[in-house]
Amino acid sequence: MKKYKFVIAGLAFIFVVAFILNSLLFIPNVNLKQKQVYIDVPQHINTDSLTKILAPFVKSPLTFKLACRIKRFKKPYPGRHLIKNLMNNNNLINTLRIGQKIEVKLTFNNKNSLAALAGTVSHQIEPDSLTLLRVMSDRDFIRKKGFTPDNILLMYIPNTYRLYYNTTPEQFSAKMWRAYQQFWNGKRRSQAKKLGLTPIEVGILASIIQKESTKKSELPRIAGVYLNRLKKGMLLQADPTVVYAYQQKYGKDLIIKRVLNKHKAVDSPYNTYKYAGLPPGPICMPDIQSIKAVLNPEKHSFYYFVADFNKPGYHFFSKTLSEHNKRAGQYHHRLNQEGIYH
Repeated sequence: MKKYKFVIAGLAFIFVVAFILNSLLFIPNVNLKQKQVYIDVPQHINTDSLTKILAPFVKSPLTFKLACRIKRFKKPYPGRHLIKNLMNNNNLINTLRIGQKIEVKLTFNNKNSLAALAGTVSHQIEPDSLTLLRVMSDRDFIRKKGFTPDNILLMYIPNTYRLYYNTTPEQFSAKMWRAYQQFWNGKRRSQAKKLGLTPIEVGILASIIQKESTKKSELPRIAGVYLNRLKKGMLLQADPTVVYAYQQKYGKDLIIKRVLNKHKAVDSPYNTYKYAGLPPGPICMPDIQSIKAVLNPEKHSFYYFVADFNKPGYHFFSKTLSEHNKRAGQYHHRLNQEGIYH
């Protein structure tokens, strides 16, 4: 009789263990409001940290942690993973263990410095901004690619790129260099050469015209003005470069609504009222449309332009200095009327 009791007890124990294992491994644990979500798993993470990442998406973090021990799961595959609603712990662990080649769509634009760009990129892939910035600022890399610390921002063409979440800073920089080379294909290099410019000089000029107008339709005409001035050996006298130079020297947070003589007097190679030719680097990250505007400028005889107070974003274009001074006087008069003195 005792023998049967031991058998029954043994069977009961096995049943309980099987029930617990089934509950831990095969009962749905993922609880999402939508059908699926993506989670990003960093390099060298342990199951404790992984459980914290998963906590918002599972009913029971504890059962997931116990399931990890049962399946001897200690090292998740780094990268982006697709997690589906009602997944059980067994499927979840298998997904995290094997890994998936899921790409991240990384987008950036309108960044005025490598630091700002690194910050934006760090929110989309695993490396932190300081690590990214250290690699992006590496002087040997910059020199080997034909750039300088002043113009390296031009290597990063604003766009949307596909890469993996666990992309390293070195891989990111290498991908951006390949994208730069693809963008500056033979046709675009030929267009730049016909204008007497290098790709870097095109990028610098594109950054200036981008700051001059928010109206994309005007960019080719503004590009034509500056190219006319360069060909004639005139100073560019571009207000955005003065604003940039003044802010770099006295504070990037300074708001300048009106360019005054004190601004034009700032001693900086970026001040195109003082120094001939193009500045040593871009004053912002030019977008593709601005670059294309420089490569395809409007052909005309304008050498001057001034903002149209009645049509914000647009400008009056002039062929002669006297005509320009008249328009500029009217514009400054309107600024005075509006109480805009600095």
